[in-house]
Amino acid sequence: MSGRSKRMSASKRVFYFSNAHSEGNRGMRELLGSKGANLAEMASIGLPVPPGFTITTTTCADFYANNEQLPVGLHDEILRYIRRLERETGKRFGSEQNPLLLSVRSGAAVSMPGMMDTILNLGLSDLAVVGLASVSGNRRFALDAYRRLINMFGNVVMGVAHKHFEAEFNRIKRRFKVSLDSELDADGLEELIQAYQQVYRKNTGEDFPQDPFDQLEKAIIAVFRSWNIPRAVAYRRIHEIFGLQGTAVNVQTMVFGNMGDDSGTGVAFTRDPTIGVNEFYGEFLINAQGEDVVSGIRTPQPVVNMKNWKPEIYAQLLKAKQTLERHYQEMQDIEFTIERDKLYILQTRTGKRTGTAAVKIAVDMVRERLINRKTALLRVPPNDLNQLLLPSFAHHTKREVLATGLPASPGAASGYPVFTADEAVERAEAGVKVILVRKETSPEDIQGMNVAQGILTSTGGTTSHAAVVARGWGKCCVTGAGKLHIDERRKTITIQGRRITGKDMISIDGTSGEVMLGDIPKQPPSFSSEFLTLMEWADKARKLVIRTNADTPADAQVARDFGARGIGLCRTEHMFFGENRILAMREMILSENEDSRRKALKKLLPYQRRDFEGIFKAMQGLPVTIRLIDPPLHEFLPQDTHSQEVIARGMGFTTAHVKRRVEQLHEVNPMLGHRGCRLTVTFPEILEMQVTAIVEAAINCRRKGIRALPEIMIPLVGVDLELVLLREQVVATIEQVRQKKKYRGKLDIPIGTMIEVPRAALTADRIARHADFFSFGTNDLTQMTFGYSRDDIGTFLPEYMAKGIIEKNPFTTLDNAGVGQLVVMAVQKGKGHKPHLKCGICGEHGGDPESIQFFAAAGLDYVSCSPFRVPVARLAAAQAALRNSQSK
Repeated sequence: MSGRSKRMSASKRVFYFSNAHSEGNRGMRELLGSKGANLAEMASIGLPVPPGFTITTTTCADFYANNEQLPVGLHDEILRYIRRLERETGKRFGSEQNPLLLSVRSGAAVSMPGMMDTILNLGLSDLAVVGLASVSGNRRFALDAYRRLINMFGNVVMGVAHKHFEAEFNRIKRRFKVSLDSELDADGLEELIQAYQQVYRKNTGEDFPQDPFDQLEKAIIAVFRSWNIPRAVAYRRIHEIFGLQGTAVNVQTMVFGNMGDDSGTGVAFTRDPTIGVNEFYGEFLINAQGEDVVSGIRTPQPVVNMKNWKPEIYAQLLKAKQTLERHYQEMQDIEFTIERDKLYILQTRTGKRTGTAAVKIAVDMVRERLINRKTALLRVPPNDLNQLLLPSFAHHTKREVLATGLPASPGAASGYPVFTADEAVERAEAGVKVILVRKETSPEDIQGMNVAQGILTSTGGTTSHAAVVARGWGKCCVTGAGKLHIDERRKTITIQGRRITGKDMISIDGTSGEVMLGDIPKQPPSFSSEFLTLMEWADKARKLVIRTNADTPADAQVARDFGARGIGLCRTEHMFFGENRILAMREMILSENEDSRRKALKKLLPYQRRDFEGIFKAMQGLPVTIRLIDPPLHEFLPQDTHSQEVIARGMGFTTAHVKRRVEQLHEVNPMLGHRGCRLTVTFPEILEMQVTAIVEAAINCRRKGIRALPEIMIPLVGVDLELVLLREQVVATIEQVRQKKKYRGKLDIPIGTMIEVPRAALTADRIARHADFFSFGTNDLTQMTFGYSRDDIGTFLPEYMAKGIIEKNPFTTLDNAGVGQLVVMAVQKGKGHKPHLKCGICGEHGGDPESIQFFAAAGLDYVSCSPFRVPVARLAAAQAALRNSQSK
């Protein structure tokens, strides 16, 4: 906006638009809202737009700052523009001869479809409706417009429940023996208006206002108030819309699609919003107002049918489509009305679309030379790619939603509920599709999670165990569905009095968090040529390397197929949960001396080595960062008495010994306890076994012509001397294995650490002396910086977000102001001491587009994320590079 426009808008609250003259433009959306700015823009480029004016978003902010009172002087400014409308239209506001009628609509800077309020036909009264009937020559149309106003004004402005009006409409339709609203004749509508006015009087204690200026003032206040109604607030929270001043109010001359069979109304997209093809897409109704299209009262026709009804109007619409796309260089969502064979465009906005459509439209527009590659890359929301990578529920299918939780891992899954990991394995082996339903999951559930179609928990957040593992597998997961009462013993779920058993099929939507009854039809993912093209462009634009978090050869191959350039986190502990492996692991934990522990670890070594060989083969020629054991040992032992008795009998220990060992391992706060590097400091034999497996696997692979590139990562270092000690042990073990295997080639295995303890970030310069790389474990770094338990944050986070204490879940999107500053400090200190120190991130934030933007600016070399987030990260990294280059 120019300096002159800024000075003008500081004192000006109302902006006029018409084909004759518009005071605004599309660059003023922060002030006029998206709708108001686009109305002014369309009018200025010659599209047929009914004239009107926009009251600014700053006026909305002032309204709230002034105890919900309209600012002084606004009434007079509005009056001047009403008079201007009267001169341009030749109509008079409130006239009994030729009344000017208005629509009053909301419009924030960011489009929020259907979230705020609208009032149509404003300005009608008992006398004005007679004038409208006379000038239109259509008494029924005039009465229909008036009854709609009373209903809408009563509901939106005065809070009268719509059901009261609907009950009267149904009563009168029965009396006149008609079934459809459109079948009620003028006499019936006149009686309906009287009934509506009685409903209004009964519920408000006053008569329906006959003064049009009284109607207008109350309608403007209602639209401003709709900025903070629950659905609008929820929409902004869900879509992470922050920092807006409020909504604008658009007051526009009414045009009518319900004046007869030469009139109509509709909604259209300039391209198909579902699949993205360049075809005009939409619906319309003959002899209807706009609300009829979206309400479902009548079934609209496809917009293409308009060429059979009004071919000349259809041709005008197609021309408007082309004009809008060329002008905005973007797919548009338009609303239009035809009044007595004349077309009007009432709104245009950027059209909402699926991920599939977003990719196709962006690539097609480059090919059509509407936009360049940079614009195409910046236009596709990275998270929308999730819809292309995972199965989704088919569009337009009925859903009986039982509850809604947190969308923890995208996808669509259906199956019969099972309540334990063993039950999941048993039923899955029998060919039954299952959903693992738990209050919360633990590492012991890993096999059940693996065979389940999806995972559903009643507690936990989006970075809980269930969520992290599910995302790594590309498995659908819904967590924190608090309305579920899960009875593991009875094998039932109770939801608001409804009982679901293992015989009832359920479906979960990992994108929306919905839990539904029945087997909802699904559609498989597919990769279009446009998707592959967009990813190719992204790889050329990005500077960050994209790695993946993968613990199995299958995960590694999936990630590589999705474009990962290495593994940034291979969690070795997940390899311990196979049937024979867990026995050896438990034997090691239950052992009372080093010799016994080494004996048990010797049994684990071949499993670890084989796993690493498989991963190296899948990632041939690409780096694989392997984290040594991280979780506390108690996670590998059962906590219930029955299971403890079972393993005692099976492994030759007494039950008392097993119980005693479990009690010894118990910690008040295990996430801050004996885990990570602290385990290998006290049990160096664990480190020796794991490093031996890594090196033997690398040597075996290289001898087979497979270029294995392992990197060894020591977790949870907080003191540089921890790394000094453990690095010495790692180096010694590597050399011992090299000599034992008689390998004469260079191994060059980098040894680094995770920066996940705040002290490590603060002393990163000292730690860097002994590290070949840093990898930021932002899950733990966030947990320790905030002092929040990531598994328990759900008990207070919603309240914090509702009250504006925290805008976003810090475990989902990096906290730039706090945790982010530790990352920046550690990178600067580390690279300050060792300029070529490689720095990456392997926490859940590695797949979050907003966090990736920060990491790129912070100077990281790579991000690592779950396999199914790799394409998202590739696109987000490209966008980060493009935005960072713009800011320089």
